[in-house]
Amino acid sequence: MEVVEGCRLPVLRRNQENENEWPLAEILSVKDISGRKVFYVHYIDFNKRLDEWVTPERLDLKKIQFPKKEAKTPTKNGLPGSRPNSPERELKKTLDLSLHSSAAGIGKTIPTPKRKLEAVSLATQCSPVTTAAAAPEIQTPVYAQQNGSARRPMPPVAGRKRKANCLGTDEDSQDSSDGIPSAPRMTGSLVSDRSHDDIVTRMKNIECIELGRHRLKPWYFSPYPQELTSLPVLYLCEFCLKYLKSLKCLQRHLTKCNLRHPPGNEIYRKGTISFFEIDGRKNKNYSQNLCLLAKCFLDHKTLYYDTDPFLFYVMTEYDCKGFHIVGYFSKEKESTEDYNVACILTLPPYQRRGYGKLLIEFSYELSKVEGKTGTPEKPLSDLGLLSYRSYWSQTILEILMELKSDNGERPQITINEISELTSIKKEDVISTLQYLNLINYYKGQYILTLSEDIVEGHEKAMMKRHLRIDSKCLHFTPKDWSKRGKW
Repeated sequence: MEVVEGCRLPVLRRNQENENEWPLAEILSVKDISGRKVFYVHYIDFNKRLDEWVTPERLDLKKIQFPKKEAKTPTKNGLPGSRPNSPERELKKTLDLSLHSSAAGIGKTIPTPKRKLEAVSLATQCSPVTTAAAAPEIQTPVYAQQNGSARRPMPPVAGRKRKANCLGTDEDSQDSSDGIPSAPRMTGSLVSDRSHDDIVTRMKNIECIELGRHRLKPWYFSPYPQELTSLPVLYLCEFCLKYLKSLKCLQRHLTKCNLRHPPGNEIYRKGTISFFEIDGRKNKNYSQNLCLLAKCFLDHKTLYYDTDPFLFYVMTEYDCKGFHIVGYFSKEKESTEDYNVACILTLPPYQRRGYGKLLIEFSYELSKVEGKTGTPEKPLSDLGLLSYRSYWSQTILEILMELKSDNGERPQITINEISELTSIKKEDVISTLQYLNLINYYKGQYILTLSEDIVEGHEKAMMKRHLRIDSKCLHFTPKDWSKRGKW
């Protein structure tokens, strides 16, 4: 029995608890190493960063599913035609059809009824409540209730659809209330990754990257030059991010490289943490090298070599040797859709240490200085969605818990006021309140009910959050890019 590309079968792997499991996987590629076959597999319903090369011993050949063949059907010229067809190809065809039909409908709008938003207030007494979902356009008082009674699950809002997974990816299944379009957006800085059409770009092509004192194992494909993909290790200068083929080349480069920090302006420093603002037009080589590195860990965005329309904000950690890159986010110089982040990444050695939330907080701090509300570009990756959900929840709860009552009455706050205080876009505020299941409708008013569990959980989370942005350390003057003929 020959295992070929497109086959599906259970494959042995270790899960997070270090236990054996046999998830269904698809064979993406087969190669021969010293007379022995190895198989590149993608685990169905798992993130692509878990894709790997496996040996034949890990395949369960008893449950193999071979690629299906289409039935012979007459073609336009009357000749029969048949070709092998895998479930991935069927999905691709369906998505292509849906994209074509959605493109045909551009310009058509469906009128939807709007509701005026009511103000939100904080109630402090336990009382029976009837759950109601907040509409994205509400503008009346909403009351928040602390230590409230148990709440029923919130019903889905009429007219909202589940987001279709973009081109076969199963990350970020999320309600459209988060502002995620149901089809790939073809404007703005970055579009949903369409590289799934090509089997080559579905496979990791870099084995290992050495960046300073760290060795990184890439998660996804990145379009580094083809001649570098066969190397066991790709070496990067940690200051200018230039890629080199050998340690000797790197050492020779370091004798000539004068950088000890990212190019551009340092706009924030507190302790060992600094942020540098880099113009994608003025520092094109660095920006492109940064995009190539980031693509190794971001699957949901398409890499653009035209970095001119972007600003890059690189977070670094300082020691005696220089400023070492921790993570970054990029944003459009001009965004018509209020995006304050295009791509955001914390490098793997620095993950789970609070740096991701610090990057997000910094992006909103810039929005506050600009006097705007902002939102990240969609779709978010699975890890990005978790980070943003956590940041939004903590920031909004922090505002609500600091509210004080006047004359013994419930404190009141509007959705717009929360948005202005935090620079979080109104739609993200509402989706977060719904996600936390805080909004209830009681006696003609919207009430935010803060239970003891939510308050305790928030206090514990804030105790663990040691890294915060200090606005006094930010030295940033926003530019009006619309008045500049060329960026």
